[in-house]
Amino acid sequence: MAAGEPKDAEGFLRDAESALLDLSIETQRAEWVQSTYITDDTTALASRAYARLIEATVRLAKEANRYRSAALAPETARRIHLLRTSLSLVAPSEPAAGMELTGLVNAMQAMYATARVPLPGTPEPANLEELERQLASSRDPDVQLAAWTGWHDAARGLRPKFLRYVELANRGAQEVGFSDLGELWRSKYDMPPGSFERETERLWSQVEPLYRALHAYVRRRLAATYGEDRVGGRDPLPAHLLGNMWAQSWVHLYPILAPAGERAAPDLTRVLLDRATTPRQMVEYGERFFTSLGLPTLPASFWERSMFVRPPDRQVVCHASAWDIDFVEDLRIKMCIDVTAEDFRTIHHELGHNYYQRAYAELPFLYRDGANDGFHEAIGDTISLSVTPEYLRKIGLSDGEDPSPSAEIGRLLHRALETIAFLPFGLLIDRWRWRVFDGTIPPERYNRAWWELRRTYQGIAPAVPRGEEEFDAGAKYHVAANVPYARYFLAAILQMQFHRGLAREIGWTGPLHRASIYGHPEAGARLGAMLRMGQSRPWPEALEAVCGEPRLDAGALLEYFAPLRAWLDEENRGAPLGW
Repeated sequence: MAAGEPKDAEGFLRDAESALLDLSIETQRAEWVQSTYITDDTTALASRAYARLIEATVRLAKEANRYRSAALAPETARRIHLLRTSLSLVAPSEPAAGMELTGLVNAMQAMYATARVPLPGTPEPANLEELERQLASSRDPDVQLAAWTGWHDAARGLRPKFLRYVELANRGAQEVGFSDLGELWRSKYDMPPGSFERETERLWSQVEPLYRALHAYVRRRLAATYGEDRVGGRDPLPAHLLGNMWAQSWVHLYPILAPAGERAAPDLTRVLLDRATTPRQMVEYGERFFTSLGLPTLPASFWERSMFVRPPDRQVVCHASAWDIDFVEDLRIKMCIDVTAEDFRTIHHELGHNYYQRAYAELPFLYRDGANDGFHEAIGDTISLSVTPEYLRKIGLSDGEDPSPSAEIGRLLHRALETIAFLPFGLLIDRWRWRVFDGTIPPERYNRAWWELRRTYQGIAPAVPRGEEEFDAGAKYHVAANVPYARYFLAAILQMQFHRGLAREIGWTGPLHRASIYGHPEAGARLGAMLRMGQSRPWPEALEAVCGEPRLDAGALLEYFAPLRAWLDEENRGAPLGW
């Protein structure tokens, strides 16, 4: 049989999926040990396992090219496409070039992780976490500017490596049949790459008016705090005054933005501490949320093998994450749980990943993932939206009082400072990279184009001039580490659409921000039907399965924040919008 024929493709896929499953399990086990027991040895073992997986995936993705023109069954053609687009970086065939590309990405990540910035009045140079704390907690604009400028200046060293990375990454993508790396990334969404870009722009046009209302409110309050000489009435917001290194979240500004006369909502952290709640009990609350939907309990191995607290005798990675070690039933979470309201919600989010992983475990290996890369994050965030005051009352973690109107607006404002403030940043990161990869933005305009996009979409500007010798995009980890970013923009839209669809399923007629699906098996049945689809069907079908709508729509997000929008419009009366 000639290579490229349908029966040959089916055999190729069976062998490819078997090999990739074995290598993925090996990698998951090695990375789990490395993350929960950090030594030079565990790091080396994890790196070696990951390198084997990447090498095999690249080789198989290139072999899959020979089946693109064959008359394949739809399911076979889908799995071939998923294999071809499964990686976010494809090394060129030439061994030296492939090694150079992976070395460049590793070097950029290492430079990012080890960067230190000298600050006035501090004995030792500061790392990123220390600089972020300065931005979040200080209200001294000079201190904030020093932290912001120091980190962005430190990204200069990435620029030469990034230039070569773009050249080699494009070469690898072209070997798999794409014009450049950006086209490969945009080809993961069950639509032509150009259509995906237009779709994200359409979604942004829906939410932009709400963002501009929030922007105007924040600008007025910042002007009152810092003075109109620093924050002008019609100007973009100064990037260093927003409490976050990239101005992608403004939540640390909440103390100066809270509604006047706000009566604080019940303090969940205090309730949990007063009841001597343990980290394991926090996770048990999360599991009971899912079982209340009619979903099964977690396997015994989850409780035996997960990491809930920081071990006292070794170094670990504390960043919260959900794991699916064997891609069947060995589910785990890894967290250093603090007994706080934030971690209570994070646990619900991480378990959303685990229940998604378990639901699609019986599908062919290439289907064992979210419907698109925004779905996994959106599922966890959807569950977090149901952690409402009413839910907390039902599980005995609230005093039963209804939140005051100002507390409700405050809760929505707090969430908007995370969700709505993030949206334009979530969009522009890849807008910039797509144009870099296809050559529309040449190297001599990298920084100028970066700030043009930030001004256009975010209404953000640097407080000091930034020239082309700078590489300010590289101050964001995902740029240095070759991590696509559109998924996070999609997740912010999807979570609200999922939430509205599930709220309708339970017959909810009240304000969307008060809805919780806790205790509603009918919502669990609809959710479970979508989770079990994994990546086996185009994502619009998965979207329709959970919310009855096959098209992305930011209307649910606007409905969720409608009371806040009305409040912002009143607060902004007579004030300028836009920049």
